[in-house]
Amino acid sequence: MSFRSLQEIIDKSEETGRAFWETVMADDMNERAVSSQESFEKMKQLYLKMKEANAAYEEDLLSASKLVGGDGAKVHHALEEGKLLSGSYVGESISKALKMGENNACMKRIVAAPTAGSCGVLPAVLLTYEEQKEADIDKMVEAMFVAAGIGVVISVRAFLSGAAGGCQAEIGSASAMAAGALAYLQGGDAEAIAHACAMTLKNLLGLVCDPVAGLVEVPCVKRNVVGSVNAIAYADMAVAGVRSQIPPDEVIDAMREIGEQLPITLRETGEGGLAATPTGAEIAERLIHE
Repeated sequence: MSFRSLQEIIDKSEETGRAFWETVMADDMNERAVSSQESFEKMKQLYLKMKEANAAYEEDLLSASKLVGGDGAKVHHALEEGKLLSGSYVGESISKALKMGENNACMKRIVAAPTAGSCGVLPAVLLTYEEQKEADIDKMVEAMFVAAGIGVVISVRAFLSGAAGGCQAEIGSASAMAAGALAYLQGGDAEAIAHACAMTLKNLLGLVCDPVAGLVEVPCVKRNVVGSVNAIAYADMAVAGVRSQIPPDEVIDAMREIGEQLPITLRETGEGGLAATPTGAEIAERLIHE
């Protein structure tokens, strides 16, 4: 991708009269030497794979470690029984975020968006949006291009992996991508999309990567919920007209700086944070001897 900042995408959109998503798609067409139809169809297939992954969830399936499984179904059932305070859209997004993270831990097919550890955030908010708003699937694909544009800029200016920058780089980036996509779906312009991204990412700066026993399970799966709900909140704020006092690209730069300063023990090594708690150590020891 030729864009190195969100501002470049905004400027290009204003210059050409294209929507944010169209600007991202045009860049993909140029980079891969494909037609608009081919670019759109490729993104559509990724979205459909997310739908297939959600449909393939098995509530009785546990991961090999037995640490993960069934929680997405618990939230879904509680929502159906009227036990949740969060309402239908947020409640179902929580359920789907858990389901997708559990699918990953249980070795089922998922779409890394942008990583396997953060695979639940984007599908949670988008699939739920399509279902509850009865949105046209092409509109959902357009939102995927918005998310992709944000994700690539973050990858260029900072990083996407927990090993490189902590969980802020995984769940934080996924949440920012989802917020931008939702802002677009709710009628936000390019500026609103960028500020939804910025406010969302600011809220997760400094989030460490501390997987128990070195597995992408605890706390990773449940952090997909945080990313989803965070995205919904800040997309709403951006569409309402709230703006980040720190420009979006500077927020991404700050994430890079913070990630570089995180000690190695808090960057996917499983040596610090929750992984280093007494229970975390016990789980790791148990799994070694199983």
